[in-house]
This record gives sequence, structure tokens and C-alpha cells, in this order.
Amino acid sequence: MKIGLFGIGSGICADPLVAAEVAQHAEASGLDSLWTGEHVVLPEPRQAPSPADPEFAMLHPSTILAYVAGVTHSIRLGTGIVLIAQRNPVVLAKEMASLDVVSNGRLLLGIGAGYLHQEFDALGVPFNERGARTDEYVHAMRSLWNDDHPSFKGKFVSFDNVRAEPRPVQVGGPPIIVGGSSNAAIRRTVEYAQGWYGFALNVDQTRDVLRRLQEAGATDIEISVTPSVPINDDTVQAFSDIGVDRLISLVSQRSIERVKETIDAISTYAS
Repeated sequence: MKIGLFGIGSGICADPLVAAEVAQHAEASGLDSLWTGEHVVLPEPRQAPSPADPEFAMLHPSTILAYVAGVTHSIRLGTGIVLIAQRNPVVLAKEMASLDVVSNGRLLLGIGAGYLHQEFDALGVPFNERGARTDEYVHAMRSLWNDDHPSFKGKFVSFDNVRAEPRPVQVGGPPIIVGGSSNAAIRRTVEYAQGWYGFALNVDQTRDVLRRLQEAGATDIEISVTPSVPINDDTVQAFSDIGVDRLISLVSQRSIERVKETIDAISTYAS
């Protein structure tokens, strides 16, 4: 089972010195990957379904992962997830290609459409267009990464006669991992992703999503889950039995010592 850690760049790990120490300890302990989330803003006061209080610190994904890339050597670096519909896809393609280059091909690009309308309102992006923008932006970004003469014409983005160098180290661009369990997320995973990421799910919920993915025609999809329960012998066995490839533990917000204890505990399952 691959074992990762979610929360680098957030909470106590928004402190760069803490983030560096945690990242290096995770790599030395044999963890497969480090993951960071993304919210440009959070609603104040907190309103459901916001994932955190508005004062909770969250560094920009590209910034923290580039920083962590500079203090590690082999551990993979994942976005869990980038809210792609909120971004300019040409700029995002450049960011992610640059991150793949400075990390020497270690980027795992988790994406999602987003779910906080307050965040979209603050950014001036229509909330009801987030799904269509997500699909279009992925194809536009892949043109910039892969085509000899990048060109794209869509409803939300169009370009021609341009290049964006350097291109990603990973052939075809960083693997795209779709987050979420909506019907649209299932479709996106099947149509253009190499992986799927489920957050705060139990075994039964994960099993149901895997069934839906299979029914939709998914093949060769790497399955990652942050389980809703602590990672232990029973958790690893249960998720492994249903076909999960990677479990990603949440960072403790109590102290760096507690984070290291978590890493030491979960690293025993890394393979």
C-alpha cells in the first residue's frame, strides 16, 4: 500500500520551517507522497460546507510544493485538490509544468471543480460554470504541455500560435487525479484522468465509488483515499481488499511532534 500525508502547507505546516521538517521526515520514513489542498478564500463567518474556519492558514499549492521540492529528493508531491475552474488555465498549465520541472517529475495533479460558492463569488467566476470550465481547462492545459503547436478554441479559453516552455518532465504531463464522488467526477475520471481521490470516506463509501467507476468503464485508475478513520492494521487491510492503491493520512494540527508520531506510525504500512 502506498502511504501519503495530507496537509503540507496548512495549519501548523503553513510554517515553512515546520513544513520542511515534516516533509523530510516523511521522505526519510518511506512515505510515498505529500499532499496539499487549495482554497484562495474561506467564508467568514464559517458556513457549511466550508472545510475550515476562516482564520485557518492555507498556503498556495504551487508555492508550498515548490518549496518542499527544494528540501526533498524523491517523495511525490500532490495537489489534493487544485480548484481548476477558478484558475486561468494557461497560467495554471505554466505553474504545474514549472512545478513538475523543479521537482524533477514528482507532481501528482489532483483537480476538482470546487464547491464553495463564496469562493467563486470572490474570484468573479460563475459558480454554475465550474464543471464546464474544469473539463475545458484540462484539455487546454494538455495542449500546452504536449502539442507541437499548441492551439485550443473553447467557450472559456482560446489560444493559437503560442508555446509555453519548459514543458513537464513527465511525458504527457503530470498525472491527473480527479477528486470527488459526484456523477460528474466519475465521468471526468473515466474520460481523462489517471487517478481518483476520495476524501474522508469509509470503506463502504469507497466501495460504492469504485463500483460506479467500474460501471462507467474506468480502467487502470490509481485509487487514493483519505480515510475517515485512523490508518491502522484493520484500515489498511479493509481498503486494500477493495482495491485502494494509496491511503493518505491527515496532518495532526496539535504539534510537529504529533505529526512525526503519525508519520512513524503510518510508515510501517508503506510499500
